[in-house]
Amino acid sequence: MTAADIYTEPDGDPDTLANLGPLAAMAGIWVGAGEDQHPTDPVDEPTGIDAYEERYELQPIDFQTNGPQLLYGLRYHTHITKPGQVKTYHDQVGYWLWEPATGCVIHTLTIPRGQTAMAQGTAAADARQFELHATQGLSTWGICSAPFLEHAFKTTAFHIKVVVNDDGSWGYEEDTVLQIRGQAEPFHHTDRNLLKKIAEPTPNPLADPSRQPY
Repeated sequence: MTAADIYTEPDGDPDTLANLGPLAAMAGIWVGAGEDQHPTDPVDEPTGIDAYEERYELQPIDFQTNGPQLLYGLRYHTHITKPGQVKTYHDQVGYWLWEPATGCVIHTLTIPRGQTAMAQGTAAADARQFELHATQGLSTWGICSAPFLEHAFKTTAFHIKVVVNDDGSWGYEEDTVLQIRGQAEPFHHTDRNLLKKIAEPTPNPLADPSRQPY
């Protein structure tokens, strides 16, 4: 393969779990109780802080290629409710991706309120913490919102920090920066949680010899 070759695909390892770098400790199914600070009408609810309960599932996918680029990753779904309630408080799907050649970590997210984002950071393969960022208006590592959110609650930046702990748990701190219509200063919508594992991940299709074609 030459430097100008954008088509030739590398050989990937079928065992995704062995090639996730700093994401390896996050694979599996997790639960935790966190705290969310969100925008509210300051007249009706000036604090805007809620506790929440979260189930976060991350399962390995087969390796992915973009020509010579090789990625390993986890497909995820996180579902959040308020304590004692059944109604969904937050639902989110996407991928956590790792590029061993560059140390790039990618986090994609989509929520069912008309918004998607892609955040990026770098980390060593054995890193126990890392940070990722996305910025509105960029063609890469950006944020895209439906018209109402862009009008009323414009997301200008997203930041997430992940920390893996010695006891096997992991946690995150998120900061979603909003420009709210009628407010001069940006609002920092923050979320934080500590997650503990309740189930191991399922091997990706290539790594499961018993997997049958559809």
